[in-house]
Amino acid sequence: MCVMPQEHPDRSSASRKAPLRRPDASMSLLTNVMEHSLDDGYAEAAARRGETGTSRMPRTPRGKLTLAVGLVLAAVVVTLGGAQAQVAAPTLAKERQKLIDRIESETAAADGLQKSVDKLRDDVSARQREALKDQGVPGAELVSLLAGATAVTGPGVKLVVDDAKEATSGGGSNPRTSSDFSDTGRVRDRDMQRVVNGLWSSGAEAISVNGQRLTALSAIRAAGDAILVDNKPLAPPYTVLAIGDGQRLSTAFQDSDDGQYLHVLEENYGIRASISAQSRLELPAAPSLIVRSASPAPSAGKSAAKTGKGTN
Repeated sequence: MCVMPQEHPDRSSASRKAPLRRPDASMSLLTNVMEHSLDDGYAEAAARRGETGTSRMPRTPRGKLTLAVGLVLAAVVVTLGGAQAQVAAPTLAKERQKLIDRIESETAAADGLQKSVDKLRDDVSARQREALKDQGVPGAELVSLLAGATAVTGPGVKLVVDDAKEATSGGGSNPRTSSDFSDTGRVRDRDMQRVVNGLWSSGAEAISVNGQRLTALSAIRAAGDAILVDNKPLAPPYTVLAIGDGQRLSTAFQDSDDGQYLHVLEENYGIRASISAQSRLELPAAPSLIVRSASPAPSAGKSAAKTGKGTN
């Protein structure tokens, strides 16, 4: 009798009832994300929106009432703001007009004071010129001329000095050592000092720069890129007028060390300069003179008395 082998009842039933595993069972998390891209909260919100409609406006009577009250309050605020602005507008306009009137009044007062100052300054300058005129003292006319107290007319030379064509505003460095051509091509205060001193030493009797009369107390300085003559800023080109024997003065200046210095600036840095003899030049008087000291001239009577006392 042949006995057939029997399978274990538990193993055979388990093999028949066990479900088949999905190939992507190990990727359950990614599969869940792909199949359910929205969270439950998003799904519930979408469902509620579908029930109430796509509009965000409240559909309940209470919500409509709240919205209406908000709109009314906004309208009231805007209306009150507009009314307040209309009420305040005339007041602001009046204050603005008062401020404008005050500014105009103060400006007119300042202009009047400035005119008074100019008039007094001219009067003082005229009195100083009168005091320096010839009053029987030898050399007084020459002193008046050298002091710039009187205007002068006569032959002379006209010297025009200008920056190079490529020159622009420099950076405050030394114009004769900088590698920037735009800086070296600018006329500096020391250049004008040498030009003026060269004309004086060549025989000039009176000099002006851009209409500014030079005196024994005049100073040529720099303030940034500007050249100051007696604290008055000048702009290029710089026109220098010198009274004297025109042709002789021109030749003497060009042959001097200062004339050669100007020639070097022309050749090496492109500074432009031209000099010409003039048959007639007019130089104004110095705008202001400062009297350092003064003493009355001795009268003829006192002089005679002193002389008589000395002879006795």
